[in-house]
Amino acid sequence: MTSTAPETSSACATDAVEIELDPVERAELLALVSRIAPGSVDDPRWQEQCRAAGALPQRIGALVRAFRHDPGPEGTAFLAKLPLGAPALPPTPREPDSAEPHSTTPAVLSLLLGNELGTVVAYRDEKRGSLVQNVVPVHSLAGSQSNGGSVELELHTENAFHPHRPDYVGLLCLRSAHEDRIGTRVASIRRALPLLSSTARGLLQEARFVTEAPPSFRAVGRSEPRPVLTGAPEDPDVCVDFNATRALDRQAGLALDHLREALLAVCRDLVLDPGDMVFVDNRIAVHGRAPFTPRYDGSDRWLHRVFVHLDHRRSRPHRSDNGVVLG
Repeated sequence: MTSTAPETSSACATDAVEIELDPVERAELLALVSRIAPGSVDDPRWQEQCRAAGALPQRIGALVRAFRHDPGPEGTAFLAKLPLGAPALPPTPREPDSAEPHSTTPAVLSLLLGNELGTVVAYRDEKRGSLVQNVVPVHSLAGSQSNGGSVELELHTENAFHPHRPDYVGLLCLRSAHEDRIGTRVASIRRALPLLSSTARGLLQEARFVTEAPPSFRAVGRSEPRPVLTGAPEDPDVCVDFNATRALDRQAGLALDHLREALLAVCRDLVLDPGDMVFVDNRIAVHGRAPFTPRYDGSDRWLHRVFVHLDHRRSRPHRSDNGVVLG
């Protein structure tokens, strides 16, 4: 994984929670995966087996605990050189709503790591409620503000409109882009907050904004009026989607523009190589994507995506049979 940041940004890689796995740790992870019987990752019985698989290597567990306690100034955690297993990867999927139903090594690792952080969840109206989702370019979605697009993806909180949006988003790289060094753009409110005026901060803390559902959701909906910044004024959470969040008045609109400028000033492009995984704290960091040119020939960029909740109990009224898919 490489990271680039604008000269105006104070972001630096040393602020991230990050480890690079050594050969022993990679072997331990592969052994852990091999102890889990093959099956469908969306089957509740298989999920129980995965949760009971055993402990992750010590350094990985320590990284997860540190990140869960405090996501740091960047709101990201990196694991480099995860083992993707054998055989070689199939061609990159190209269809809409693509997901990985099978217990491949990358899918199992995504779930093991996500469940170490919290509870991996999904949304029934997004990719049919699949737990391990593919982020791949789709020709029919090329110009869309979605995970299947290839235009610049605006900075956003994942599923910002939803009352039970993820606490974390995990992205595991299976295949990097064939030519472009495409970055997953990440920007932290902890970095951007000093760039906001006190007036803008005050406006962003008021219920003067609504957010529409993203294109990836089959259902159409929007949030109730609410603030963009919540929590401790000196260390707030942020919830915004610059493609889908609308201000309800002119003053609030100016504050929203100010926030976008501040986040762009501190954003970083994270270029993931195969076997790299990043977790983004969806409460304090927004993410997006640089534009790129797909070939749609099976060699394009391919990420696995998982969503993680810290407090699984809180969403119980929205989950049938106490499962992991939210309605």
